[in-house]
Amino acid sequence: MSRHPEVKWAQRVDKVYLTVLLPDAKNAKVNLEPEGVFTFSASAGAGDLLYELKLNLFDKVDVEESKINIGVRSIFCILEKAEKVWWKRLLREDGKAPHFIKVDWDKWVDEDEDNGANDLDLGGMDFSKFGGMGGMGGMPPGMGGMGGMGDDAMGDDFEDSDDEDQEVSKSDKNLEGGAKAEEEHGGASGEKKEAAASI
Repeated sequence: MSRHPEVKWAQRVDKVYLTVLLPDAKNAKVNLEPEGVFTFSASAGAGDLLYELKLNLFDKVDVEESKINIGVRSIFCILEKAEKVWWKRLLREDGKAPHFIKVDWDKWVDEDEDNGANDLDLGGMDFSKFGGMGGMGGMPPGMGGMGGMGDDAMGDDFEDSDDEDQEVSKSDKNLEGGAKAEEEHGGASGEKKEAAASI
């Protein structure tokens, strides 16, 4: 019997962010079809338990432009929408979403606030570069999705790195930018506090 990993999602007018939370996933297989069918399977944990997931997304997606980043703690996907419209929900089916699907409030932007300025691009890889991952078929038996691909098949971009290194470097950049912004705005807010205190 398989289990469902926890999934977090957020959207912009042109894309959907999916994060599959599964630390130390082994033999991760991800497939995305243009009709909006997202499938995932991997084993994890001390007993190599099987985790599987099939999501019928609200609308069609552009497989060629979608990206994926498989890390140590999670699998992060940027799914490009076929049509740049705001989805009413993540899944095609009506009703309440399954208990393992949650909103990713860290990445969420309301429809009226979506101007593309807060776009995330973590430099993931295109689904189209994974052979059978885009629902194209033609993969040799046993190599569906990421299954039979070794580290060498992933290219130089991800060689000798894991998501922790990427997160640290990105966090450092964000902290530097945040510190500069805080310095620029911090002085102004400090002056306002002094002015308010003197009144």
